[in-house]
Amino acid sequence: MTSLETWPLRPIGGSFCLIDHNGRVVSEETYLGDYALIFFGFTHCRVVCPRALTKLSIVLKSLGPLADRIRPIYVTIDPERDTPEVMRSFLQSYPRFTGLTGSREQIDRVKKAFRVFAQRVDDPTGNGDYAIPHTAIAYVLNPRGTFVSHFTDALSAEEIAVRLKLFLTTDFSS
Repeated sequence: MTSLETWPLRPIGGSFCLIDHNGRVVSEETYLGDYALIFFGFTHCRVVCPRALTKLSIVLKSLGPLADRIRPIYVTIDPERDTPEVMRSFLQSYPRFTGLTGSREQIDRVKKAFRVFAQRVDDPTGNGDYAIPHTAIAYVLNPRGTFVSHFTDALSAEEIAVRLKLFLTTDFSS
C-alpha cells in the first residue's frame, strides 16, 4: 500500500525536441527566459481549440506589455495532419502563438511529460476522418522552464489574466 507521502509524483513538463510552424527545430531550452503558456490541441478541432486559443489570445491582449514576457505555444496532438505549414496557416488567426509539431513519437513523449490525454476516435461512417478528444488545459512554465500552474477550460479570460499578471509582477524567488 502506498501513502500519499511516498507516492512518487512525476513533475509536469520536461525536455522535448519539436519543429515550430516555421520549420525550425526547438526544444524546451528555446523558451527559457520567458514564461511559457502551453496548450495542446489540433488544427482540425472544431470547438475546444478555437475557443481556448481565442480566450488565451484575449488574455494576452488584456495584459498589454506584460504579455511580451509570455511565449504562447500550441503543441499539436495530431502530427499526422498538423505539419508546420498546416500549423502556420491555422495560427494566422492566433498570431501570438507558435505551433509545434513533430513525429508521433516526439508528440507522444511531450504529451506524457505534460500528462495530456488525447485519444483518436475514428468517424463511425468509415469516411477516414477522425476526432481527438483531449485535455483542455493551458500550462504555465516559469522562465527557468519549471511548471508553476495550469488553467482549465472552465476559467474565464479575466481570471486567467489576473493569475498570469500575478506571476509576471511578483518575485517568487525569495
